[in-house]
Amino acid sequence: MEKAKIIALKESVLEDNDQDAQALREELHAGGTCLLNLMSSPGSGKTTTLLALNKAFGGRLRWGVMEADIDSAVDADTMLAAGVPTVQLHTGGMCHLDADMTRQGIRALDMDNAELIVLENIGNLVCPAEFDTGAAINMTILSVPEGDDKPAKYPLMYETCDMLVVNKIDTLPVFDFDRERMEGYARARNPEIEIYYISAKTGEGVQELADALVKKVKEWNAN
Repeated sequence: MEKAKIIALKESVLEDNDQDAQALREELHAGGTCLLNLMSSPGSGKTTTLLALNKAFGGRLRWGVMEADIDSAVDADTMLAAGVPTVQLHTGGMCHLDADMTRQGIRALDMDNAELIVLENIGNLVCPAEFDTGAAINMTILSVPEGDDKPAKYPLMYETCDMLVVNKIDTLPVFDFDRERMEGYARARNPEIEIYYISAKTGEGVQELADALVKKVKEWNAN
């Protein structure tokens, strides 16, 4: 009896997206634009961190933001009010963005001279890490209230990220958060990951993070 043909849809979809993402990365590099994919769980402080970085950049970067959400334009309105060029992306219930969606957002943002474009991805620790968006830098935020065990529970997120930002360190006295344990989990998954501790609310550590990003963006665009 003839056996049914099996097609691994997820592998096929991911492979096609990886090729598209690489093409987008090369397009952006040729145009002098660095794309940063910012990921985290909901409520970690992505938008608040971007607002703090905007001040710390001090005009050193021409940059814009793509806010991805299932619905609403709350975050986009917040960034626009701070003077940052921003476009809102609605995913229609999807829990991630892929390379083609990212390309559409970049076109809508319409910033030909942008040195940095930040994609604030959907708040989710699983799906966004699976899809290459074409970013040159992948960053994730882990807030102290979430706990120090997240890199152990959601390994792919930390394996795929270049930078880990631990936010809300002003709440450390309140929560049982072990820095060494968290770093051990993260580095076990990704020995090269860069870890920064900040409080987007108080500003602690934000300047160091901003300086590191400016350096990375300038180097990416120059090479």
